[in-house]
Amino acid sequence: MNSVVSTLDADLLLEDVRAAPASMDAFLAQVERRAFRMAEMNLGHREDALDAVQDAMLRLVKHYSDKPAQEWTPLFWGILRRRIVDLQRRRKVRSIMVGWLGGRDEDGDDLPAWEPADTGPGPLERLTDSQSYADMAAAVKRLPQRQREAFMLRVLEGLDVAETAQAMGCSEGSVKTHLSRALQRLRDQLEDWR
Repeated sequence: MNSVVSTLDADLLLEDVRAAPASMDAFLAQVERRAFRMAEMNLGHREDALDAVQDAMLRLVKHYSDKPAQEWTPLFWGILRRRIVDLQRRRKVRSIMVGWLGGRDEDGDDLPAWEPADTGPGPLERLTDSQSYADMAAAVKRLPQRQREAFMLRVLEGLDVAETAQAMGCSEGSVKTHLSRALQRLRDQLEDWR
């Protein structure tokens, strides 16, 4: 599994996410790419991921810029997680409504088409080592939502248990349980990469 994780954009994993940024702009620049990747993996659609990250950044600046810099990390990831869940719910409701209404309004005109997320390969999967990344991403996507969140926040973002619990809105024990189950499922799914 170590070889699979090492294929994820090395410059992102080498960044020191534990250092307190000097300003809100520096913090946002530091988490921008990782946040986009997390949102894209969860939403499966580039534009929705961009919207989620932008909205999370705006909310952080608007409501929490007066907080100490050490608190920005769990606050930001919690905001982004909730925004992703909101978009997933909205997508599901829209899909149900379009299907229920038959795709036409009362005048017989077609309603705006809602297309499901494009699950085709993204640009990151086309990198030189695209197969290992694709397998890792697919395995992470197959994890249940809470396990995926715990894995991404603890392993990829490097948050500690308390920060992850705050971002996920659950207890520290739940974070440990979700992470343990996620790691076991990933080990089972990625056995060929060992």
